[in-house]
Amino acid sequence: MIDTWYSRSLPEQSVHVMVEDGSADVCVIGAGLAGLTTALELARAGQQVIVLEAERIAWGASGRNGGFVSPGYAQGYQAIEARVGAEEARILHGLSIEGMQQVASNIRDLGIDSSLPVNGILSACRYPAAEQLKARRDWYAEQFDYALDYLDREALNEQLSSARYHDALHDRNAFHFNPLAYSQGLVEAIRELGSQVHEETIVESIKGARGSWQIVTPRGTVSARDVVVATGGYTGKLLPVLHRSYLPIATYVMLTEANPELIASAIKTRSAILDDRRASDYYRLVDDGKRILWGGRITTRTSEPRALSRLLHQSMVATYPQLKELPVDMAWSGLMSYARHRMPQIGQLLSGLWYCTAFGGHGMSTTAIGGKVVAEAILQESERYRHFAPFGLEYTGGVVGRAAVQATYWQYQLMDAWRERR
Repeated sequence: MIDTWYSRSLPEQSVHVMVEDGSADVCVIGAGLAGLTTALELARAGQQVIVLEAERIAWGASGRNGGFVSPGYAQGYQAIEARVGAEEARILHGLSIEGMQQVASNIRDLGIDSSLPVNGILSACRYPAAEQLKARRDWYAEQFDYALDYLDREALNEQLSSARYHDALHDRNAFHFNPLAYSQGLVEAIRELGSQVHEETIVESIKGARGSWQIVTPRGTVSARDVVVATGGYTGKLLPVLHRSYLPIATYVMLTEANPELIASAIKTRSAILDDRRASDYYRLVDDGKRILWGGRITTRTSEPRALSRLLHQSMVATYPQLKELPVDMAWSGLMSYARHRMPQIGQLLSGLWYCTAFGGHGMSTTAIGGKVVAEAILQESERYRHFAPFGLEYTGGVVGRAAVQATYWQYQLMDAWRERR
């Protein structure tokens, strides 16, 4: 398991590897949050499921991220609306809210106390934005009956002692948690329902057709009626069309050393914080307020986390100068999967061969709803997955596409700096 604060905070888990051929109604490839949610929903409906994971449970972005669970997608609402129209955009956003609520329900119903959920996410602005924030608050209330609180500078200063911030929206419905613990809780529930999750079992090929798929691994072959490919930023060339349609984007997280008194001089809330910049930082208190988990920065190739942690530390100190002497304890990175359109990719390649991937940027809620709508389709309960059809498997441009993404990120950083100076 990758060394993170999440993995250090949990007991070591035994490895469950595949040891012989098997058969199931559905085989899910990938034991991240999308694959595990799909498997859980199917197992709850009485389906026999086998999950195959090349590494360990939630080894990729699912177990290393910032742990923010809130509505929305990596793509902005206006861009979604421009592509699919007002009604479909509203439906898609409603699905993201449902996904957030689904995660909360799983934590409650399955008793995943180790995931340590804490309510509240503050979206803080680094420039005066009262009109825009109030309009967004009112839009959420009118369209989704969803309550947000507006905080002016005085109210926000009671939560965050930083001259950088002007005002904010406080989402008390959203929350933050330990995503690795949540993933392990889903696995336990899947196994209790009689289905299987195998780790360190890489899939080499998928053969056959609907009703008689053969999923081949070095440890044996799984026969299944349906197959769901739910891999992410570490997706290989098992299905070339999927491999060409996502960009592996590295993001970075650091954890400070423990110093609750110093931290409390800057951050006085247990709500998580997400700033409004397009090249944004996100952070929250962990370990009962003793430490800060701070994430941000993206690159199109994985860099040494320690080097990037220095940049994250600089961002933290630029926001809270009083934390200058707060050292970094550890840092880690992970690859997220992004499509060019920055929306999840959900659908069928062939009859009975499904994909559910590309959740980078807002994956904690969208993996949940993605897995749910794919399970509903397999069970022939709904065709809600078709709402994602306009966001298909677009070619990302390979090396050129990666360079373009990196250049866009740097441009965002410059635009953010210019806007703040104004």
